[in-house]
Amino acid sequence: MFHKMRRFKQELNQNEIEQILQLNTSGVLALIDNNGYPYSVPLSYVYTNGKIYFHSAKVGHKINAIKNCKKATFCIIDKDDVKPEKYTTFYKSVIAFGNAEIVTNIKETLFAIKELGEKYYPNHTNELQKELEKSKMAFLIIKFDIEHMTGKQAIEMVKQ
Repeated sequence: MFHKMRRFKQELNQNEIEQILQLNTSGVLALIDNNGYPYSVPLSYVYTNGKIYFHSAKVGHKINAIKNCKKATFCIIDKDDVKPEKYTTFYKSVIAFGNAEIVTNIKETLFAIKELGEKYYPNHTNELQKELEKSKMAFLIIKFDIEHMTGKQAIEMVKQ
């Protein structure tokens, strides 16, 4: 169902892909909206237990698109080093293919919030708890179930 990478020598292995997902803080979620248009939005995320979680407002274009079609992709650019003298870019990126869904289970919602909080504000559990109490769950969590992932790097970065 998923295409094999044409330039397989540039393909990143599973460990490299997961490291990029763990270390980066933002990517672009691509969806299909209710009018059939592609809709992509940059988001902060956390990768845990083989899934990607995002926080979101309860309404908006992104939520409408997810309700329209759960199939999605998420792209992370890990490296983007333009080398003008060589007419190229040294890059590393990951694309995940899967399904985006709104989390309705409160236990999973709280788990994702904790994971997001720990990633972006580590070692501040008390402050995170206070913020959650204050917000009264004014946002929701989107879970991205990964079906397939690929990672690629510039040919110049391939270890010989």
